[in-house]
Amino acid sequence: MADDADFLPGDGPSSGISVSLTAGTLQAIRERVGRRGVSAYLERAAQRQIERDNLDELIADFEKAHGPADPEAVAAKRAKLTGSASESGAAA
Repeated sequence: MADDADFLPGDGPSSGISVSLTAGTLQAIRERVGRRGVSAYLERAAQRQIERDNLDELIADFEKAHGPADPEAVAAKRAKLTGSASESGAAA
């Protein structure tokens, strides 16, 4: 694989690497997806983590420019999105 090529997460050719996982984590993954599904599972997990990291960066940039979000407003929007009662002070 060319190291100078730019790919988005999930794009480009596959490349083998070595990772170390605790025995319990590996066992839990294999129980969910079987021995042959571990790579695909880890690929999806890595993509989700990258999305979360990117979102955290966007939130930090927003808060730097506009200050922290109002917890009550966040709770009200969360309730509207999920259809549940507003939970003021709920963890984001």
